[in-house]
Amino acid sequence: METIDQRYLVQQTRRDEAGKPPVFARVMRSKDGKFEGVSFIKNKEKATVMTVAAAQEVIDWAARKKDNAAAYETRIICVGQ
Repeated sequence: METIDQRYLVQQTRRDEAGKPPVFARVMRSKDGKFEGVSFIKNKEKATVMTVAAAQEVIDWAARKKDNAAAYETRIICVGQ
C-alpha cells in the first residue's frame, strides 16, 4: 500500500513587514472533503499538513481570492522548517 506524502505547510509573510512572524494556512473543507478555502493562522501546530499538490492549490486560491495578494510572499515549506 502506497503512503501519501503529506508533510508540507503553506507559510505566508508580508513583504513590507520583515520583523513580523509568518502565518500558516489552515484549509477549510466541506463535509464531503471538497476544498472551500483557506484561513491564515499564527499557530503553526494547528496549520494543515498537506501534500505538495494541495499546498499548490492553497497558493493558487490565495492569489485569486485575496485582494492584496501581491503584498504577501506565499510559499510551501516542509513541516520541519
